[in-house]
Amino acid sequence: MNTIYGISNCDTVKKALKFLDKHQINYSFHDFRKDGIDADLVNSFLAQVDWSELINKRSTTYRNLADDIKESLSAATIVELLIEQPTLIKRPVLVTQNEITIGFKEPTYKQVFAL
Repeated sequence: MNTIYGISNCDTVKKALKFLDKHQINYSFHDFRKDGIDADLVNSFLAQVDWSELINKRSTTYRNLADDIKESLSAATIVELLIEQPTLIKRPVLVTQNEITIGFKEPTYKQVFAL
């Protein structure tokens, strides 16, 4: 089963969902705000991608972090921070049977789904 993680009002998530619907690809949507996020979920992402790839450094949430927090980000500190601030996660996170894809680019999704 394909699962897409994100926040429902995120424009990039909306584009990804529209793409999946257009191509009639089955998926479930997990909204970080409504459905929550926990250490197991974050660690499942981090098992497949480096924590630095998962952070959206262009987000308002990231820019508003104190400099000392930004400077101390590491694999040891990131899980707790992402649970507290799920909007730091680059969206969407697409989890398929074979891989995890961070962000949305149509050519990448076409490749993932062999379209």
